[in-house]
Amino acid sequence: MRIRFEYPRAVRERISAGRRHTRMMAAALALCAAGSTAVRAGDGIRSAGDALRLVLPAAAAGTALLRRDTRGGVQFIESAALTGAVTEALKVIVDEKRPNGNRYSFPSGHTSISFCSAEFLRKRYGWRYGAPAYAASIFVGYSRVQARRHWTHDVIAGAAIGAGLSAWLTRASPGCRVEAVAGDGYAGIRVTRPY
Repeated sequence: MRIRFEYPRAVRERISAGRRHTRMMAAALALCAAGSTAVRAGDGIRSAGDALRLVLPAAAAGTALLRRDTRGGVQFIESAALTGAVTEALKVIVDEKRPNGNRYSFPSGHTSISFCSAEFLRKRYGWRYGAPAYAASIFVGYSRVQARRHWTHDVIAGAAIGAGLSAWLTRASPGCRVEAVAGDGYAGIRVTRPY
């Protein structure tokens, strides 16, 4: 007699969504790296940082969408909107010159939205999603300083604003629930993880 274990359909879909998310992040990073080889090293770092600034929020929103996590999607939209509003307001209020001479350096908008996305992914779905997003966010911050678009303190402030507001507005996804089930002719354990 062979016993066959099969995950419930909802679990299989979540596993598949996690794999798609990982492939999506890897493809985005590969595209950024491939695009950077076509130009000078400094321009490539700046271009990769610019691309990741768009990829990270798309990955955060896409993850919520793939997981059918409406509550999480709303939380991301709220944290991203507030992060953008606070960042832009501070840019106008502080009006600091950038290293290249332009205005509105403090804080870094690229960095704030990147860290907002990374913290959303970490807090809502765990470090499996958050760790690569945080690594990409750190690269975004580095690219802004390296490209002479921001001072180091601009990037640190942007990271604190994005991660802080996202941590405040994002609630962790509910954990697993284990329960015994029994019925007419069967008994077992059911593990569910609501989103």
